[in-house]
Amino acid sequence: MALKPIHSLIEAHVLAAERLHGDDTTVPILAKGKTDTGRIWTYVRDDRPFGGLSPPEALFYASRDRRQEHPERHLTTLSGILQADAYGGYNPLFKVDRDPAPLRQALCWAHSRRKFFVLADIAANAKRGSKAAPISPMALEAVKRIDALFDVEREIIGLAADQRLERRRKDSQPLAEELHDWLRTERVKLSRSSPH
Repeated sequence: MALKPIHSLIEAHVLAAERLHGDDTTVPILAKGKTDTGRIWTYVRDDRPFGGLSPPEALFYASRDRRQEHPERHLTTLSGILQADAYGGYNPLFKVDRDPAPLRQALCWAHSRRKFFVLADIAANAKRGSKAAPISPMALEAVKRIDALFDVEREIIGLAADQRLERRRKDSQPLAEELHDWLRTERVKLSRSSPH
């Protein structure tokens, strides 16, 4: 209880942001005579990449499960943009009839890249030796293409919003469209039983 005033100040600062990054992860939680798996919900405000001057801050909540009621309760006053993975528990926050207003959804390239990276991780496979799964050339190509989008983002950190938008339209949009077309083409080449 002694830290509640500090948590409240952090909460007010984070939830006043125009955009938040949200994620959750598992955490062991003590229960009667055992340990359960709970969740830590993290919401990060960091406007520095967008030229903002507000200090970055992270807000944490804990829960015993991953039900959608948690992000709904945590972000009840938030308006603006939420960048998160595709967890369905966030969906009520994006509904048109949400009060105060629907959040704008910004999906995360890092989450999209993660599954491809696992299939293309040469270093991890080298450690597995003879038990390693074969490297997927398709996954490796997808990682390279997504990394090209990350390169553009690194170059535009700190630029004004209109400058970032211009660079994304000029550089990122063609890369994303090419990735989309390439994925659709490659998808039809896969057999239904292919793990890659």
